[in-house]
Amino acid sequence: MSTRNFVHSVLRNTSAIPTSKRLLIAALLPAALLSGCYVMPIGSDPQGNPIYAYAPIPVPGSTVGPHGAFAPGVPVATPGGGMPAVLQVRLYPANDLANQTGVLTGQVTNMMSGKGRFQFGYQGEMLVGEATRVSGEARKGIASAYGGRGTFARCEYQMSTPYMGAGTCTFSNGAEYQLHVGS
Repeated sequence: MSTRNFVHSVLRNTSAIPTSKRLLIAALLPAALLSGCYVMPIGSDPQGNPIYAYAPIPVPGSTVGPHGAFAPGVPVATPGGGMPAVLQVRLYPANDLANQTGVLTGQVTNMMSGKGRFQFGYQGEMLVGEATRVSGEARKGIASAYGGRGTFARCEYQMSTPYMGAGTCTFSNGAEYQLHVGS
């Protein structure tokens, strides 16, 4: 039965329905007709494109047991990866040029898909870029960031978990840093 037919049948039969039921129908009918699903972005990438979080669904044949161990019969609920995780980044000086600036802090947003957004401040300039896992390597990756005044950094890292890793960064002026991701 279409919504239009349903509304007409309710309106025709209201004289036979007690007042309390008519009030209930009057209250619930607009809610049912106007309800909907809204998809809201959780953020945007460096190019300004919206990023949406999707509810994970079970993958047939995949299994996971207690404490993340694989066990038969229990479906995995992460086909596209988990929710993005914002991780703190610390860069510690590794040469005399980097010592002039000291420890740098920033963040990387791990999209749990092999890619991430990378940003931190350097000498009053915000460097923004991306981190990408190396093809064929589950834990190794590179990150690049660029600032509005032309400063850039290139980092190589290795993740020990999706939330923690370490590596090195070299800046366009020759400064070198040890990179620590997560806590």
